[in-house]
Amino acid sequence: MAIKSYKPMTKSLRYIKTLDYSELTDKAPEKSLTVGLKSTGARNNVGRMTVRFRGGGNKRTYRVIDFKRNKQGVPAKVAALEYDPNRSAFIALLHYEDGEKAYILAPVGLTVGSVVCSGPKAEPKVGNALPLRSIPVGSSIHNIELVPGRGAKMARAAGQTAVLRSKDGEYAQVKLPSGEVRLVHLNCMATMGQVGNVDHMNAAYGKAGKKRYKGFRPHVRGVAQNPIDHPMGGGEGRATGGHPKSPWGQYAKSFRTRHPKNRSNTFIVARRSK
Repeated sequence: MAIKSYKPMTKSLRYIKTLDYSELTDKAPEKSLTVGLKSTGARNNVGRMTVRFRGGGNKRTYRVIDFKRNKQGVPAKVAALEYDPNRSAFIALLHYEDGEKAYILAPVGLTVGSVVCSGPKAEPKVGNALPLRSIPVGSSIHNIELVPGRGAKMARAAGQTAVLRSKDGEYAQVKLPSGEVRLVHLNCMATMGQVGNVDHMNAAYGKAGKKRYKGFRPHVRGVAQNPIDHPMGGGEGRATGGHPKSPWGQYAKSFRTRHPKNRSNTFIVARRSK
């Protein structure tokens, strides 16, 4: 998908770069697969703010995505490719032969009219979902489960792809987009191909207002605040503020937040690339 730029009729248009959505189907979302999404303003269930600088933004309708792909052996035809405001990837509307409908993440190369299927006997082609034991070694995959039957958790963002490196016993080695190599059970489902909308990273907001549409409010730097408000605040002139940390003392760099005794550490073969 191409990146679209604009004539600089205004100051902001000079820098805005958007995606060309000509490949998508011009239609409203499938009503039976949508639910209302209430804005929380970053407040939790007791009304306390848990994340700063959030609020406002455009109202969204949530599209229910089938991350499990557990309707096995039933072919489905791609009826539409649609935009989803809740994620960076595009989504595809499937019409199964038995009349059921579902949304999935749209991989690169999937077009309207394509036929996809899921299950251990499905052909390893783009858009088909198979257990890892049925996928050839060296294949590009996405939408990968961590626990069999719980739905995909990994490699779901736009342009992401993982590689099935090897199989040994009941586990497979999967190299994730971050560079981490992880053991995943062979019964876990994964979808063939790369997540679509690869040019998502090349789009540019171009103006502050587009961040407000997304629900992000202005963010004040710590060094620009007063000493009473932030550990990095104050100082005569421009002061670096020392080591970057949050107002509550949580370090932002060189501080590992992963628990050293996490049970899933045994499944990590190689850490992500630095």
